[in-house]
Amino acid sequence: MFPAGSPSHGLLGLPLLQLLLLLVQAVGRGLGRASPAGGPLEDVVIERYHIPKACPREVQRGDFVRYHYNGTFEDGKKFDSSYDRSTLVAIVVGVGRLITGMDRGLMGMCVNERRRLIVPPHLGYGSIGVAGLIPPDATLYFDVVLLDVWNKADTVQVSTLLRPPHCPRMVQDSDFVRYHYNGTLLDGTTFDTSYSKGGTYDTYIGSGWLIKGMDQGLLGMCPGERRKIIIPPFLAYGEKGYGTVIPPQASLVFHVLLIDVHNPKDTVQLETLELPPGCVRRAVAGDFMRYHYNGSLMDGTVFDSSYSRNHTYNTYIGQGYIIPGMDQGLQGACIGERRRITIPPHLAYGENGTGDKIPGSAVLIFNVHIIDFHNPADPVEIKTVSRPPEACNETAKLGDFVRYHYNCSLLDGTKLFSSHDYGDPQEATLGANKVIEGLDTGLQGMCTGERRQLTVPPHLAHGESGARGVPGSAVLLFEVELVSREDGLPTGYLFVWHKEPPANLFEHMDLNKDGEVPLEEFSTFIKAQVSEGKGRLLPGQDPEKTLGDMFQNQDRNKDGKITVEELKLKSDEDQERVHEEL
Repeated sequence: MFPAGSPSHGLLGLPLLQLLLLLVQAVGRGLGRASPAGGPLEDVVIERYHIPKACPREVQRGDFVRYHYNGTFEDGKKFDSSYDRSTLVAIVVGVGRLITGMDRGLMGMCVNERRRLIVPPHLGYGSIGVAGLIPPDATLYFDVVLLDVWNKADTVQVSTLLRPPHCPRMVQDSDFVRYHYNGTLLDGTTFDTSYSKGGTYDTYIGSGWLIKGMDQGLLGMCPGERRKIIIPPFLAYGEKGYGTVIPPQASLVFHVLLIDVHNPKDTVQLETLELPPGCVRRAVAGDFMRYHYNGSLMDGTVFDSSYSRNHTYNTYIGQGYIIPGMDQGLQGACIGERRRITIPPHLAYGENGTGDKIPGSAVLIFNVHIIDFHNPADPVEIKTVSRPPEACNETAKLGDFVRYHYNCSLLDGTKLFSSHDYGDPQEATLGANKVIEGLDTGLQGMCTGERRQLTVPPHLAHGESGARGVPGSAVLLFEVELVSREDGLPTGYLFVWHKEPPANLFEHMDLNKDGEVPLEEFSTFIKAQVSEGKGRLLPGQDPEKTLGDMFQNQDRNKDGKITVEELKLKSDEDQERVHEEL
């Protein structure tokens, strides 16, 4: 694309014949060539031997035309040719600047039409002729091809060839545009194209950086739109032309594809595509967000997509970790929302662009789906869904053994795990680090039969690394129902008495009174205490394993039996340990 005000070149000196063609026709009449009926020609004979398929405009009186020609006599001898001079004739027709025969012969011509004109003497140079070049009473033969036509009353002609269904904005004065173009003369001769240069033509509109006709022709265009823009010479390069590729007084034709448009004053544009119901919180600066996106240029060219990597983009927002436009565009979003974020270059990658997919001065469009977000200071969110109708005197607390059903999913609805898939409830001792911290917290304070919804941020779940089946930095949603609870035991205890243990505990435990208590006697005794409600074992563990562990703790010399000297209550052991430490 050539800028406005480019260097010009002058017209070559005109030969004698062309100067004479600009004179008023000779007055004298000659006999001329015979007409088909045998008499002299009364008017110009026109043979249209090539007519183009499309003829948007025909030459009329007062038009400015550019054409090539060969001039010969009846015997075929050439007397003049614009081709020999490599210079087109550029002149106004129908106003007496040409011989009458040429004036008449050019009327109604189309660009790229070829005509053979037979001009009788009285419409050419008459009985005078041109000394040394055209004899008196000569009939002249012209082969003419019309290459351009325009009028001083012409304006820029704009034809929309393709208009995209979505038009986020139209070109206005002072906008910065990026576009591709093919530039031709009116006859189709190519003089320039952006496609051969490996990049778009980038410029401001209405700031004098373009020829006036292009400034006008681009106004109102949408990104992705294709236009044909025809510009008359006085709104292009005028009488001077441009270098060797654009002749003087040439009409120009541009086929333009607008890639994008923005204004240096633009801000981020937001468009909500889908907003889920029940949005109770919107993202703010400092939140950590997981989202999917498709990134495209304004003409629809995709430059990146998180979906292609099958992984969300995870980042803090409002803290400079991403381009400023995205930092702004993600704030205020709801979990599950879909929004379109349009970012001007000065809030994206600027004049230089980045990599080989985002060119300089490119407007970026992101279609974003917010998967979840949280703040590192977020606690577990607890919502009671239902409570049992009967009074609840005791709730789950630290140390309790609980059994519960749960469904676990991501905030976008993706199902992860469910206890219902295994049939039996999940079991855990609260505070024993057997479940994630957020779930442990959310189960506390529940009544048996109560149902809750727990929203657990990643720092209280599986953190940045995630877990098998759980993405990193994922917020988890639990639906839990407490099936049962049992009071737990103090830390380090496998069995506790409900009341004081029997006096002479060893004698009660030594069932056969042989002075030794093997595992069988030990297990029988403890089971009896449990069945009679005198004590209870550690919940949530196989009773046989618990009994085995208890026996091993008392069998201090590991000979397979407990003696009276070995048997000690844990409370007594703890008391002895305190005295030893003192």
